[in-house]
Amino acid sequence: MVGQSARKLAEAMATPLLPEDFLGLIDPMRFGADLRGRVVDVRRETPSATSLVIRPGRGWRRPTPGQYIRVGFEVNGVRLWRAYSLTGPVDADTVSITVRAIPDGKVSNHVLNRVRPGQLVYLDQAAGDFVLPDPAPERLLFLTAGSGITPVMGILRNHSRATADIVVVHSAPTAEEMLFREELRHLGETGRIRFLERITGRDAGEVRLPAHRIGDVVPDWQERHTWACGPTGLLDEADAHWEANGIAERLHTERFRPRVTAVGDGGEIDFSASGTLVTADAGTTILDAGEQAGVLMPSGCRMGICFNCVAPLREGSVRDLRTGELTTAVPEDPVLVQTCVSAAAGPCQIVL
Repeated sequence: MVGQSARKLAEAMATPLLPEDFLGLIDPMRFGADLRGRVVDVRRETPSATSLVIRPGRGWRRPTPGQYIRVGFEVNGVRLWRAYSLTGPVDADTVSITVRAIPDGKVSNHVLNRVRPGQLVYLDQAAGDFVLPDPAPERLLFLTAGSGITPVMGILRNHSRATADIVVVHSAPTAEEMLFREELRHLGETGRIRFLERITGRDAGEVRLPAHRIGDVVPDWQERHTWACGPTGLLDEADAHWEANGIAERLHTERFRPRVTAVGDGGEIDFSASGTLVTADAGTTILDAGEQAGVLMPSGCRMGICFNCVAPLREGSVRDLRTGELTTAVPEDPVLVQTCVSAAAGPCQIVL
């Protein structure tokens, strides 16, 4: 380790760098530098999911359970940012995230196969409002599926009120792929929660519990405050069912992807600052298209909330994948668009 640091320092001294560049080599996690963290532990949760324990550098602010953080990884020479829910204790000097690899996922598969203890990652401060109020309600319901359990796990691991009445209804394709299954079962066996699991694989003979049937397993669901996270279908159903029963204010949802109600026409995207041309289909966001082409894209949570991905549309048209709304710009009157929820609707030019 010492030899590697010395070699990096020697290489840097042979090139014209600024003083802060040398400080970055000596102490990359110093106060005042871009916020970074060091991976101190890598834990395989399931065959396709990994938890990273990260020690943030100086300047990190304590998060609230249920929030997420953006993490930047260097993948094949390109820094790619993704948002992940915090899954560990918030009062420790480390933070934990849990990443499930998805097909063709550049970052998720990098985490699964390449990240090792000792590596540095880039961090943003925690954000998000999928959190419990203070004081928390006496009776809680968590309705989750797939990776939607991750923010809920962060809440459960930090919720110390033993008298709370908590029900967790969680679905996963297989028992092997269910995140935190043993821990959730232990919480159920010790009386901390009532845990209702559903294995929804093809051979299980069961499907994810439709939101409108929540009363079949939680008879008093209308009297509980509910936090729901998971696939778009689950959350859309929950929104409609809670609204139909006049208790929409008792439902709190977290979406990992925007609700897509319309798609554009697709087209060629000109990332003018980098000189990159990309052809994208109607369902591919400008953010995803740019990252796949190696463009350094500012980004946030990928659901149109944090506005870190805003970029100027100089010319052409894009369509909001959530609403179908069309936005058009001309060189004399550029407009700002969110690349994480917008797709090309014909040729367009983005100033990145």
